[in-house]
Amino acid sequence: MNRFLKLLLICFVFYFMPSDINGQSFIHVDQFGYQIDAEKFAVVSDPQIGYNADESYTPNSSIDLYATSTSSIVATFPLELWSNGNTHGQSGDKGWWIDFSDFKTKGAYYFKDPIDGQTSATFEIGNDVYKDVLKASMKMFYYNRCNSVKSTPYAAAKWVDTDNFRNAGQDANCRYYLEPDNASKEKELTGGWFDAGDYNKYVNYALYAVEDLLAAYETNPETFTDDWNIPESSNGVPDILDEVKYELDWVYKMSNPTGEVHMKMGSISFQENVGSPPSVNVDPRYYGNTCTSASLSTALMFSHAAKVFYNIGETEYGDKLKARAISCFSYVEPFIISENLETDCDDQSINASDSDENFDAQMVTAIAASVYLFEITEDEKYHDFFKSYYEVAEPIASSYWSPYTMHLNDALLLYTTLEDAEDLVSTRILTSAEAALESNVSSFYTLSEEDLYRASVPDWMYHWGSNKAKAHVGNLCNLFMRYNISPEKEEDLAQKSAEMIHYFHGVNPLDMVYLSNMYDYGGDRCANEIYHTWFADGTDYDNALLSSFGPAPGYLAGGPNSSFSMPSISPPGNNPLQKSYLDWNAGYPSNSWEITEPSITYQAAYVRLLSNFVPKPITTSSEEIQNLDLTFEIYPNPVSEQCQVDFSLTNKELVIVQLTDLNGKSILTKEHYGTIGENNIPLEFDEKVKGFYFVNLQLGSQVFTRKIFID
Repeated sequence: MNRFLKLLLICFVFYFMPSDINGQSFIHVDQFGYQIDAEKFAVVSDPQIGYNADESYTPNSSIDLYATSTSSIVATFPLELWSNGNTHGQSGDKGWWIDFSDFKTKGAYYFKDPIDGQTSATFEIGNDVYKDVLKASMKMFYYNRCNSVKSTPYAAAKWVDTDNFRNAGQDANCRYYLEPDNASKEKELTGGWFDAGDYNKYVNYALYAVEDLLAAYETNPETFTDDWNIPESSNGVPDILDEVKYELDWVYKMSNPTGEVHMKMGSISFQENVGSPPSVNVDPRYYGNTCTSASLSTALMFSHAAKVFYNIGETEYGDKLKARAISCFSYVEPFIISENLETDCDDQSINASDSDENFDAQMVTAIAASVYLFEITEDEKYHDFFKSYYEVAEPIASSYWSPYTMHLNDALLLYTTLEDAEDLVSTRILTSAEAALESNVSSFYTLSEEDLYRASVPDWMYHWGSNKAKAHVGNLCNLFMRYNISPEKEEDLAQKSAEMIHYFHGVNPLDMVYLSNMYDYGGDRCANEIYHTWFADGTDYDNALLSSFGPAPGYLAGGPNSSFSMPSISPPGNNPLQKSYLDWNAGYPSNSWEITEPSITYQAAYVRLLSNFVPKPITTSSEEIQNLDLTFEIYPNPVSEQCQVDFSLTNKELVIVQLTDLNGKSILTKEHYGTIGENNIPLEFDEKVKGFYFVNLQLGSQVFTRKIFID
């Protein structure tokens, strides 16, 4: 949107908006909230350098905490001056900290300065404050599905769209880019996710997203249930794995039985397939060359995913992935032995990104893949490969565990748990991890008081896609906790991981949630614009506050980028590192994609991090219901105007029946003091209630759930 026009509109809109989203606050909080027993800090800022240097704020010596429900003071907290009043170099701000960790009353709150009335965003205290945020951020992958209708109830009404990229010459009959007139080389390449802000699809980038989503599930399997409102919900497979499968099925189509894998597919010209919404695009699409990097990416994704799908009983699908992973690895192994991996396969004729991987990056992927292949096949040849090459990996060679190679970090520590792992190799890996924790390079593993905003990373990490890097610092901390690398440092690791989450949610100098359009989920000041072709500048999806629809919720923006190529645009140019950001989505020559473009790789890193802070649901399976001698049925289903909830009890107790939508919002609640034997509760629905819902029956601390459809 034109920046001058946008400024006028923002001024007009903010004038009539509630004060809690009226501009930037100097009191920065996690706008979604804090868990009850967690450490809780707010940051107060006084700008000195950067785009807001002409603003100033000198707070009172103490700040009042107000309950939102009553607008009354519930507590008062002193301010702690940060760094003796020095200016923080990365943000250009002076500041203070507010420690309210001891306040543990569940509810909604905001801070307010008793002298000048400056207020923070509102936030909640409770143990499930991030549950809906996690679901919204996972929904990004559904909205980014290629060749998929976006329909209710899975898509909100604002982001409904018909099918896309199924026209002549597109994904169902895609042609090789060097032989566009050769019909014999057409391939059926439907499926997968749009990679980022464009509509193209890349195998090598899929690797990073898939690996992080698999790791998120493996670390917190109980968090990811089968009821997150996607078309595959209630099929017996956790929805996060259904989403991963949607991508893997496309990668499988990109691979050949011989193990060769095409790197990417998409448009030839920057002027093609740039319409919004996705369904309006009709230009041809093409697939590119095969490359050893794509084969290795596929070998790692498929071998890791095979393990996960085996563990949930999906044996047939696991076998399919394992067979193709073996083919891909076997195809590349001679290239590795001859040190002749292909590093220049992508000539970028298919726009936009160069998806080649250098030799070292491909070796990282090969080493990681060999661990999963060894685990799922028990074939010693993969073990021998791992032992031959693991020592050249950076964590072993230098004890530097990089946030940029989480797929390698995961595989190395997994190896130490395998039954047939060699003790000396495992010891070397664990010793290296312990050394990394001890040296604490770049303060990755502890809270550094050098960062006013409590989420310290070194200056060089504020590059294109900095939010992914910052998320992976938190993920690295959680990984070391998962494998119990150093129990005495667990508190430091947990603290650092949590502060990275707070940074994304508003504890940053922009006072902004880096997720798009999260106003319905508790965000007060969110990323209103992101660089994405669907949500492009000038479309109905342009701006969350100023256009008809705005971008879909939950997309993680790229983040501050101190290397932004257009320094004349300030901000983000010519600003301190953490202020090298602008909430806009203008195209060339503004190049906003270097700042606000989302990516499936950023998104998966954030999902992985946030999933560690969502409590496990108290749910009971059908098998467990049977073990409790409880019957719980709903009829009719589908439902028209009313239904009956039938259940039997062996004890007299209070029963709560609640109807919720697929996002967990309560529609109606009934309480019933059950008697021994058969019980029945009728539910009647307003004519406006249509679609899929959950009926939750609560007995004490246990919750039993059934899904219904109201016609």
